[in-house]
Amino acid sequence: MRLNHPAAPYVAPFLYFLLCLAVLPRLGLAPRVELSFWLLSAIAVTWIFSHRLLRWDAERPLASMAMGAGVFALWVAPDFFFPGWHGHWLFSNALTGAAKSSLALQALQDPASLALRAARAVLLVPVVEELFWRGWLMRWIEDPQFERVPLGSYQPRAFWITAALFALEHGAYWDVGLLAGVAFNAWMIRTKRLGDLILMHAAANAGLSAYVLVTKRFEYWL
Repeated sequence: MRLNHPAAPYVAPFLYFLLCLAVLPRLGLAPRVELSFWLLSAIAVTWIFSHRLLRWDAERPLASMAMGAGVFALWVAPDFFFPGWHGHWLFSNALTGAAKSSLALQALQDPASLALRAARAVLLVPVVEELFWRGWLMRWIEDPQFERVPLGSYQPRAFWITAALFALEHGAYWDVGLLAGVAFNAWMIRTKRLGDLILMHAAANAGLSAYVLVTKRFEYWL
């Protein structure tokens, strides 16, 4: 993708993240090496393509963090109140995969690897995903000339397709992924700012990462 393509700042970091997801686990690298390379290289790619979009423009920081905390609570609630919820065939199956961690046993026993995984979830994933899902895709579905569509524009088809695809990205957690996607989309419509969405997503992932580290429920880190 060309550096000067209008979609590049929104799409390229996400595509690189997916490439790392597909390739790096197959290389047999030590967990610390894999996670360090993934985090640092993805940050570099994001900066190269998207630095002009990376500015602090959150207008409602406290509300955005509160919304993120709500998404975190929503994410863990089914398994908290109904243990084994995501082990049901409706969620864990050949199509969606299983609710289990992608981290190797060696990584699960290494504090540095866990810290790197948490850093990726909190510092990188919110930027990469919000640029793609809410910054680009929700606008592109409405109009392929997406730059003509303001951030936070509401069009029902774009809203629900984006939420559904966001849900599918989260495999066995597609149910809470769908609800989270709806919440993220709605907050974008309300705030019309990527900064608020990135902060909301970071707060949700920070809460989930803390929960994973405290409870050892590593299956939340797919």
